[in-house]
Amino acid sequence: MGRRYDCADAEQKAAGLTDAASAVRKGELVVLPTDTVYGIGADAFTPSAVTALLDAKGRGRDMPPPVLVGTVRAANALVEDLGAYGQDLIDAFWPGPLTIVCKANRSLSWDLGDTKGTVALRMPLHPVALDLLKETGPMAVSSANRSGAPAATTAQNAEEQLGDSIAVYLDGGPCADDTPSSILDLTAAVPRLLRKGAISVEKLRGVVGYVATD
Repeated sequence: MGRRYDCADAEQKAAGLTDAASAVRKGELVVLPTDTVYGIGADAFTPSAVTALLDAKGRGRDMPPPVLVGTVRAANALVEDLGAYGQDLIDAFWPGPLTIVCKANRSLSWDLGDTKGTVALRMPLHPVALDLLKETGPMAVSSANRSGAPAATTAQNAEEQLGDSIAVYLDGGPCADDTPSSILDLTAAVPRLLRKGAISVEKLRGVVGYVATD
């Protein structure tokens, strides 16, 4: 089974972050707490690690994982541009439960799946996640569950679903809220809501004016 660390204990947290960062650099998978639910993380620039993440979830390349970043600067490096509203949305809601979909930087050598030239980005509001991301750089992260099963809200729940496909489990305690992030597509002239989540349409409209919803 994967190695598990209790991040409520300062020594275990430090050891766990070191072990998790090392595992990510080796192309292995880790489970980490975020401000929404637990996530499976892999190095975004190691295609075999991203494939392992999709395999662990039982998911195909047609559902590419989002990318979590530890800094706004890292996000800027991954996209062609943030569009007309990206920076304003980042200023208003990052770190936090907003995922923005932008056109990916074409010069990057990565393979997240069938992304159609886009990338979904988020900076999570969780100290353990941010500490890890500052060590590893951008990570492909998807909810820590088998496809079709409920998202894991504890490290124990993630471990029950994912077992030894994960090298390191960082246990940050139970999630305060299991509402997923709101996903906003910024690749067209009008921002489009792809998933309702923790940030209401009204709050998003307060920043960008108009949001298309299906």
